[in-house]
Amino acid sequence: MNRRHSKAKLSRREMLAGSAGLSFAFAVGAPSLFGESDAFAQSGGRLNAYVTIAKDGTITIASPALEMGQGVNTALPLIIAEELDADWSKVRVQQAPVAAVFNHPILQQQMVVGSLTVRGYWIPCRTAAAQARRVLLNAVAERWKVPVTELTTEPSTVVHAASKRRIGYGEVAAFAQVPEKLPEVKPEELKPASQFRLIGKDVPRPDVVDKSSGKPLYAMDVQVPGMVYATLARAPVRGSGPISFNRDELKALPNILDAVALDNGVGIIGNTVEAVFAARGKLKAEWRDAPGSKVDSAANLHEYLAHVRDPARKGVVGRTTGDAIAAIAGAAKVHASEFTCDYVYHAQIEPHVCVAWVKPDGVEVWTGTQWQTRAVAEAAKAAGVGVEKVTLHQMQMGGSFGRNIFVEYVIDAVNLSKAAGKPVKMIQSRGDDVVHGRFRPMYAQRIEVGLDASDKIVGWRHRIAADTVVPYLYGQARMDAQKGVDHIVFAGADVPHYDVPTHIADHIYEERGVRTAPWRGIGAGATNFAVEVVIDELAQLAGQNPLAYRLALLKDPRARRVVEAAAKMADWSRKRDGTALGISFGKLGLPPIGFSLVGTVAEVSVDRSTGRIRCHNLWCAADVGLPVQPGNIVAQLESSLIFALGSALKERITIQDGVVQQSNFHDYEILRLSEIPPIAVEVIRSGDIPLPVGELGIPGVVPAVSNAVFALTGRRLRNAPFTPNRVKAALA
Repeated sequence: MNRRHSKAKLSRREMLAGSAGLSFAFAVGAPSLFGESDAFAQSGGRLNAYVTIAKDGTITIASPALEMGQGVNTALPLIIAEELDADWSKVRVQQAPVAAVFNHPILQQQMVVGSLTVRGYWIPCRTAAAQARRVLLNAVAERWKVPVTELTTEPSTVVHAASKRRIGYGEVAAFAQVPEKLPEVKPEELKPASQFRLIGKDVPRPDVVDKSSGKPLYAMDVQVPGMVYATLARAPVRGSGPISFNRDELKALPNILDAVALDNGVGIIGNTVEAVFAARGKLKAEWRDAPGSKVDSAANLHEYLAHVRDPARKGVVGRTTGDAIAAIAGAAKVHASEFTCDYVYHAQIEPHVCVAWVKPDGVEVWTGTQWQTRAVAEAAKAAGVGVEKVTLHQMQMGGSFGRNIFVEYVIDAVNLSKAAGKPVKMIQSRGDDVVHGRFRPMYAQRIEVGLDASDKIVGWRHRIAADTVVPYLYGQARMDAQKGVDHIVFAGADVPHYDVPTHIADHIYEERGVRTAPWRGIGAGATNFAVEVVIDELAQLAGQNPLAYRLALLKDPRARRVVEAAAKMADWSRKRDGTALGISFGKLGLPPIGFSLVGTVAEVSVDRSTGRIRCHNLWCAADVGLPVQPGNIVAQLESSLIFALGSALKERITIQDGVVQQSNFHDYEILRLSEIPPIAVEVIRSGDIPLPVGELGIPGVVPAVSNAVFALTGRRLRNAPFTPNRVKAALA
């Protein structure tokens, strides 16, 4: 695909130009959940979905979101095909180009974050497809001289039952005309969910065959005439860069063309990948001092804990209901617990690769990114051209989990192409990807719960000390607009589904200069760990079974249902020999869009001599509203459960003197295949609107494992991950 990004809105005539058959262009606006979009937002904040029907009946649907393994390039076209009443076997999917008219209706940019893609595009895609179907019906009614109300559709076919006439969409495309103004379709006129024949069914994903044969292209596969290779050794800490380095020595190495100082690192350019990485190993650089240069994560974590314990230290309040401080002060007793979580790395399978070619008339970029709008804007800025001069070729992505929301690799590749005067393929090694990665913040948390004389909760206070993410990701203006609330850090630090009358959560900023980022599940992988272990502790104080206590405390029927379902799947009341069960509740979403809910049960054993925890089973019941693709939802939940289990048992980043101590998968350990337990997932439908899915498995696993260890040993694990040394210390 070779289409220019345009900051201006595309005209309808431009969008229809060159089509073979019948093309529909749709623009449907939607308000942002987050107020004004930031400086990278393009004008319009509008969705555009292409539907092109060829004369042979082939229906080409352009998907506005980027595929990175989560299935959106099936889900969004499927939603359109459902409302259009298309024959799925005749649908072909294309990746939409970067243009403001394709912006996510909620986020108002082209970006894939927060499990919001299907939820955000749900109504606009359906409306657009219903408009296309209405045009087809109107065209046939006029041609056959019958009332349009007498016409119906079957898959890719218009039917007039009274005369028993039928005509395929391809035949209609030969004579139909798209009106200047598309028909208005009201939400109540969309197809009722009871009539869905594609949504809610497991249809074949169009990309499976190609992926099975290795056909999809990733940035690593791109070859451009005259291309050279490069890598960038980034500065060890955020805000640093090279003072000096051994440039002459590096340039003298075989097949090395140049070594250049960039603001954030040293770029090495050569004729071969092997030469570039050999030179990278010989780099000797002196780096500028920066705030993160003295970071010691172990020492800092003790400081974080001291901060959440200090009642005089004020944090930014991000969640509040009633007057929890007063309620706790007047409580008959107060239960307090503390928790910590280390930095964690995204561990996406594909380290960063980007091909950039700065030309006299613009710049071309080949890469995968979660934030297409920003990638184009930053490429333009680095090249010194307008965004209309940037062509972004969107490649497949080998995972991301929040890592590729940052686009510094695009900036690096453009800068290196400028320096080389040639197209450059910038490749980052796994080692550099780990050492110079961006991490989920380190957390220290303290939860205080006020109880009355009958052990009923009267107040809940959740204190968080953690690095910030929002200013680093979106800019300080966004943080200021949110009145200092870092919604990424706060995610999960509320208890709306529990019967908790007063609640407050505050965030003590820990600005240490560490590179931070959203991580799958945003903050809930850390915050819900604390919440759900405290719920278990309260059950213990009340002398109740943790399942029964949760069910009594949950005031939301949907929430009770997922917890009950997970417990039933695990056969909760059955006695185990050498293993024990732990349970948790979790959520994903925002009040304006709704919450998907999850109940999780983990079965574990503990080797007391080594301190190793083994997870024998994971059970998960998930309420996702309307499951668009049940099979794909199960796959996403399995994926996120495994992802979270790794963070529970192994994954951690440690930093000394500002330098990340891990460098690859030998010391940043992820789960091996032999360590992945049997996983059972039940998908629950509770409505006719799809709710977020991709990160839903994250919040429940860490607390479920911790609670299971307590059930087995009587000892609480409060510091994640639960490494063997930490487990042995807890048991001792």
